[in-house]
Amino acid sequence: MPERPDNRALLWAIAAFAGGLALHIDRLPAWVSAAALVLVGWRLAAARTRAPLPGAIVRTLLVAAVVIAVLARFRTLNGLAAGSALLVLMAALKLLETYRRRDRLVLVGAGLFLLLAACLDRQELLRTPLYLAEAWLCCTALAVIATDGFPGRAALALAGRTLLLALPLAVLLFLFFPRLAGSFWAVPRGDEAVTGLSDTMSPGSIGKLTTSYDVAFRVRFAGELPPPERRYWRGPVLHDFDGSTWSRGYGHWRRGHTWEFAGPAYHYRVALEPSRQRWWFALDTPVESPDPNVQLTHDYELVATRPVSDPTGFEVLSYTARRAAAPLTDGERREDTGLPRGNPRSLALARELRAGAASDAAFVTAALGYLRGGGFVYSLEPEQLGADQIDDLLFRTRTGFCGHYASAFAVLMRAAGVPARVVTGYLGGEWNPVGGYLVVRQSDAHAWVEVWLEGHGWTRVDPTAVVAPERLERGAFDLLPEAMPASTRLLRAPWLVHLLQRWDAATAWWNDRVVKFDYATQIDVLERLGIRSPDAWALGWAFVSVLLTWLALISWHMRGAIRRARPDPLARAYARLCRKLARTGLARAAHQGPLDYAQALRTGHPAAAEGAYALLSGYARLRFGAPEPATRAHDIEEFTRAVRRLRVAT
Repeated sequence: MPERPDNRALLWAIAAFAGGLALHIDRLPAWVSAAALVLVGWRLAAARTRAPLPGAIVRTLLVAAVVIAVLARFRTLNGLAAGSALLVLMAALKLLETYRRRDRLVLVGAGLFLLLAACLDRQELLRTPLYLAEAWLCCTALAVIATDGFPGRAALALAGRTLLLALPLAVLLFLFFPRLAGSFWAVPRGDEAVTGLSDTMSPGSIGKLTTSYDVAFRVRFAGELPPPERRYWRGPVLHDFDGSTWSRGYGHWRRGHTWEFAGPAYHYRVALEPSRQRWWFALDTPVESPDPNVQLTHDYELVATRPVSDPTGFEVLSYTARRAAAPLTDGERREDTGLPRGNPRSLALARELRAGAASDAAFVTAALGYLRGGGFVYSLEPEQLGADQIDDLLFRTRTGFCGHYASAFAVLMRAAGVPARVVTGYLGGEWNPVGGYLVVRQSDAHAWVEVWLEGHGWTRVDPTAVVAPERLERGAFDLLPEAMPASTRLLRAPWLVHLLQRWDAATAWWNDRVVKFDYATQIDVLERLGIRSPDAWALGWAFVSVLLTWLALISWHMRGAIRRARPDPLARAYARLCRKLARTGLARAAHQGPLDYAQALRTGHPAAAEGAYALLSGYARLRFGAPEPATRAHDIEEFTRAVRRLRVAT
């Protein structure tokens, strides 16, 4: 039979589950959240009206429907997204059979698992208070459910004290619990992109990123910063053009070029934000791959084997000047001069400019001169282009963003037989004086062109720099503030900028010191503690040592409470007396005082009552009376001896 309903405990259990749901509500499909809230409302209404809940058959059908719906939506029950959705729906269905204490504890357990899933999914500093609040809420619900009648305010205080006592252990576990490399800790994630550059570019696609204030990555230099005009952060290199979209192409025949690096060398550390994409960005041009799982391609892209799903840091060495030591192959030249049909006016313009140029370098200069003097305008909101996009841009609208001008310039180069490719990435970065690093945001997304010049190799040419030279010094936010959403313009208010810089510095510290705390960092901590050449065994012993130390501190802290909870000598003697009298077959009931118990013995077991009545009366006098302080200790000692001598007739 179900227990008598405890609506207060039920409400706390529902609150713990609802808190876990709230942590995922922006990630879950809308129908999952809506279904969970409907089931919560159903259970609350039933608790208020004492209406019957659905039977086992209905619940079984609902469970089957939920599993089918999740499979249809995610094509799997595995992974963080599908698993979280299934857990939310199953826990909500559990509400329809929540009668007993065990059921309510299961619901709180679901809230804790949803908290764990949220921690695995996102570790941003901004969400940490939400995680702490949910942990506090779940612990409070456990206290209310485990102790019938425990007031909510007292349960909140108890849960808060308990979490504070557990905090040192949590810190020690974080520092010294061995982090095992490999797939044991891996959690399957979705492959959808969060934000950022992709491996294709339509002329206006980069412009869509400029309204995003999200951080793409942060860069901390070991020495001086490169000047603004050299802060090109290299990403995907695009070779194929179909008339509207640039893509990387296949490049099965491409080979890596040998480069002679020149100019100053820059040593720096990049901290990437999650993007669910495989690009690692580095100052143009990186010398070598910073990680065994990242390939430095022939185009000097850094491409990881896995998408960037967590904050990722790496160190790079780059040069901003280079010269190729070998010419292009015929296959490379064919691909990087290929064009689809269309844009006849642009092709004619390219031939005209090339005819008046003595060399490829002179042709590049002529094409840039055409853009500089042709009345072109830099804008984030250009007109829609027609089928022949390049013709439309160069001869009609004359308005565009970096993607438009990079695409048009590359087409002009190819039309004259000069190999050209489009490079996407980021340009610039905002200096954060609080943290001492550059912040590169999605709004800094940029596209430029590389052309092949004999004797020099691939040479960067940025056509946007002649249309809007100030773009090299300023980001899109500062250059075209009127094109930004009102919420974005507010973020650039002077009174808010310094506050945001402080918050960004705190976020960077959190990512570096907490989110990216790994096995290598643990070993470094042991070395700082004086342990020479530490290994996994040293880490394990450190963990055991700190755990034992924490347990000793908790025992010392609780000694007073244990001492206070221990019965006094009078209570121990009375408990012994009651145990002896229980052998008569008439044990004392929980509600009976000593005199009531003595009367019950007289009625039910007169033989035992003869010796016990005086002792029970004496206990009542010592416990509830007012004996003389001078004789109380002596009387208790006499009472204890009398209980010890008592022989009960059974």
